[in-house]
Amino acid sequence: MPEIICDICPHHCRLAEGQTGFCRARKNLQGRNTCINYGMITSAAIDPIEKKPLVGFYPGSSILSVGSFGCNLACPFCQNHEISMHGENEITTYYMSPQDLLELALRHRESVGIAFTYNEPLISWEYVLESSRLLKEHKQKTVLVTNGCVEEHIIKAILPYIDALNIDLKGDEQFYRELSGDYRTVKNTIRLAAESCHVEVTILLIPGKNDNEEFIRTEAGWLADLEKQPILHLSRYFPAYRYMIPPTDVDKMKRLQTVALEYLTDVRLGNVW
Repeated sequence: MPEIICDICPHHCRLAEGQTGFCRARKNLQGRNTCINYGMITSAAIDPIEKKPLVGFYPGSSILSVGSFGCNLACPFCQNHEISMHGENEITTYYMSPQDLLELALRHRESVGIAFTYNEPLISWEYVLESSRLLKEHKQKTVLVTNGCVEEHIIKAILPYIDALNIDLKGDEQFYRELSGDYRTVKNTIRLAAESCHVEVTILLIPGKNDNEEFIRTEAGWLADLEKQPILHLSRYFPAYRYMIPPTDVDKMKRLQTVALEYLTDVRLGNVW
């Protein structure tokens, strides 16, 4: 069987027959780029919409959150590493077809729809696309919580069926190299999404990595120039997975919020209590 090159994200994994890509969710099966986590659910829960975090999209409502396994980044601070850093046969899953997912959403009348979250949803973009089409037909909302590291043709195919996104902006170009991601790709995803639907952006402020005024000023200025200005969340980091860096200083977060507000009209602090 022929070798293939995966075109879902900037990794462009070269896969021999039977080989799985960096994300743990794409596999060469008989010469086809196959989504092996299609419909394989690891987690599901009803969450407040603000937990996504989305504060400008149906505030005060609930949403049914679902996730699978795998991710195309390698963040050493991942809070969901138990599922995002695992692959096929390494974690318990149960199958839900797009129709099953729709029926589950309709049973939860307190929910406005489905949020694809917990792991990276766009590595299984086919499932998101087919599910979101069904959800839209039944007046259910579709939300993506994503790292945004996906090729342009994928995000363009999905956006007509998506109602809101929260997209991580993790750091500058150098930091994305540390995470096996691509800074320019993520910013392109944010730009395209902001032209299509409701977008909020989250920067997890990690001491010594991205909690400097220059970075916040640069990104806030860029976000302010988008067609529709997103809400920005500056979220507090806590030690997780392989990072034991101390938590972000709250006073510093407040100073960075003030910097971001020089450019943006709505900047929220997250994980601060």
